Amino acid sequence: MNKKVGVKILSTGSFVPKKVLTNFDLEKMVETSDEWISERTGIKERRILDKNQTTSDLAYNAAIKAIDRANITVDDIDMIIVATISPDVPMPSTACYLQKKLKAYNAVAFDISAACSGFIYGVTTAKAFIESGMYKRVLLVGVEALSRIIDWTDRNTCVLFGDGAGAMIFEASDTENDIISTYLGTNGDHTEILNIPAGGANNPTSEETVKQKLHCLKMIGKEVFKISVLKMSLSVTKAQELVGLTDKDIDLYIPHQANLRIIEAVAKKAGIAREKVYINVHKYGNMSAATTIVALDEAYQEGRVKKGNLVELVAFGAGLTWGACILKINF
Repeated sequence: MNKKVGVKILSTGSFVPKKVLTNFDLEKMVETSDEWISERTGIKERRILDKNQTTSDLAYNAAIKAIDRANITVDDIDMIIVATISPDVPMPSTACYLQKKLKAYNAVAFDISAACSGFIYGVTTAKAFIESGMYKRVLLVGVEALSRIIDWTDRNTCVLFGDGAGAMIFEASDTENDIISTYLGTNGDHTEILNIPAGGANNPTSEETVKQKLHCLKMIGKEVFKISVLKMSLSVTKAQELVGLTDKDIDLYIPHQANLRIIEAVAKKAGIAREKVYINVHKYGNMSAATTIVALDEAYQEGRVKKGNLVELVAFGAGLTWGACILKINF
């Protein structure tokens, strides 16, 4: 009988651009105010990448931190997964650009497009590949350059999003298993409430699609709020039930940092105490696939997460997609 393969988490890393765009800066760009944004979202500022930076640049900087902390080399990595909805180009994958920048030529590389749930989908994917025995060490990066796909004249969306990247490295283990549980969900019936309408085969790029700004992110906020609260609270409970855990077993919750009101509503519906919820949405806004991993890395660096702790990540995104994962922090 083959021995069961476990998954060990070696390290995390994160990177955000230097440029800070505050609510007061946005007041000069669109009809909005710091009070309006703060009250409705909890966001005070967000990071914006420089004109000469790309999504893979952000991913590279986060990846290098994780690699250094794991005390490995790029040659030790045999798989690279990048979760993003704002790739360098539509083709090839951002993971290929990241592989080139890292010179990690022993690794296969591909992207995941699951929007804000992308990092959790990536954790589940890395777990499956390692447990199957196909790959031994996986670099997973959640990264977004959302400022490049935002309509900066639309006050309902431009105030919400920011840029950043986070990375995690996993390896096969005969003795440990740090990915305790994962749960994923999808419902394609709601693709229209959060999407980028043009640029694909359904609505190819044309002069008209550019004029109408259909290559920018579009969102029906009320519908997203309602469904996200329901599905994120469900995901929190499902991931625990799969392995016989309860809220008492979780040391820290890291929800997708989309909106403070959503975070508070999810915590209330799932019965989670406020002091067990990590929040950094006020600093970065919604970084989509990067939010949960950047928050986890920050929580670890701040000492909010200690060795042996169980941390639950939960997210919801376009697709619609949602999911949660419970991780044991042993690095």
